[in-house]
Amino acid sequence: MTTDVSQGGKLTRVLARKDVLALAFGAMIGWGWIVMTGEWIQSAGSAGAITAFVVGGIAILLVGLTYAELASAMPQVGGEHVYSYRALGHFASFLCTWAIALGYVSVVAFEAVALPTVVEHLFPDYSVGYLWTMAGWEVNASWVAVGVVGSLIMTWINYVGIRTVALVQKLVTLLIMVVGVMFITGALFEGEQATMEPLFNTSEGVMGGIMTVIIMVPFMFVGFDVIPQAAEEINLPFREIGRVLMASVLLAVFWYALIILGTSLMLDPAALGESSLAVPDAMQAVFQAPWAGNLMVLAGVAGIVTSWNAFYVGGSRAIYALAHAGMLPAFLGKLHPKHKTPTNAIFLMGALSCLAPFLGRPALVWLVVAGGLGIVIAYLFVALSFLVLRHREPELERPFRVSNGKLVGWVSILLSLGMIGLYMPGSPSALAPLEWGMFAGWMLLGLAMYAWSRNRYGVEFSDRMMNRELAGKN
Repeated sequence: MTTDVSQGGKLTRVLARKDVLALAFGAMIGWGWIVMTGEWIQSAGSAGAITAFVVGGIAILLVGLTYAELASAMPQVGGEHVYSYRALGHFASFLCTWAIALGYVSVVAFEAVALPTVVEHLFPDYSVGYLWTMAGWEVNASWVAVGVVGSLIMTWINYVGIRTVALVQKLVTLLIMVVGVMFITGALFEGEQATMEPLFNTSEGVMGGIMTVIIMVPFMFVGFDVIPQAAEEINLPFREIGRVLMASVLLAVFWYALIILGTSLMLDPAALGESSLAVPDAMQAVFQAPWAGNLMVLAGVAGIVTSWNAFYVGGSRAIYALAHAGMLPAFLGKLHPKHKTPTNAIFLMGALSCLAPFLGRPALVWLVVAGGLGIVIAYLFVALSFLVLRHREPELERPFRVSNGKLVGWVSILLSLGMIGLYMPGSPSALAPLEWGMFAGWMLLGLAMYAWSRNRYGVEFSDRMMNRELAGKN
């Protein structure tokens, strides 16, 4: 049986270059740099931490090159969904897209937990109304309420249209950039090179310290892949889509390296050891005033908003693309007739985001680790698709064509396998049983819906819808 799962017309190309850059860059910087910078410097030394992000950033750039070529060649909604379908087939396309959807959902849920955590730093006594204890942490009603309200606001922003999403993203990203420039320039003038010692942490060997930070780098750069998900809403020459994607990754590499530099110039090892939020403390040291530290915390809150916003876009478009192709139930493929947004996919993301704060602060780790595995699995599928299409369809028009494509493709596959290995048993960042349970539960849920949808619509319907997409039709 075949049924048209396309409801509400088609997505519209409205995103300009600045919109796309803000979307991807804002997704990558998030809140993690506020919390983790001190730990990175302590683990690897100041120069070691910068080295880790430069080396890790180069690895992400190589993976990003495969995305850039494919996004410019096939600028349709769903990104990975389209590439893996064309190269690897129906079921592989579903696995790839459902895996990265877990990554997007996990980040959206993560930010709903991060927001009340940050607010607690600004207003230490606001968390009241005991509900229950989760993994040794008390969950309070006011704490949950902040996360739920934030989730509802982000759901509404994404519901009313991509133009609203883009406007919010640009304004909030601009705030982060302004505060960041204040901090970095101030640290360069006020800081002392002596506080950067030791440049490298040798307690576990120089490379041991650097590797401790490198394993965190892939997680910090998740977000550039939002561009391919929203490719059908980008109003740029197709070659420019690839260029903007690469520019966003480069900008993030510079951001992380400069934040580490500024923090290490202002806080010596003793101060770093005493600090719970190193970057705000370094900002306060630059201007010798508490307001400066609070301003940096607000920049961190802005990072939560940009990441939250971008991953709503990425996750809802990935789920919409699967439903539009008949690989998930049809109701998830509905577009709003006026706003041209994937309404029900956004509502699903919002519901999961609203539930996350009820798990308490321990969910921060569970969500990042389980979702990160889904994202790097998708990276592997994309790299494989890149090589397969280079071999099978050498004449495919590629407005952004990568030089030495075979080498880049194979290196990207090896890097993706290496990142997947970081989650496996025996690795310092291996998934815990609960996190494996979350990953397995998500995949089983998706497989059940996939089986139902395949029986309901048939593979032939999916093939017809995907061929229409690949032909440039909506």
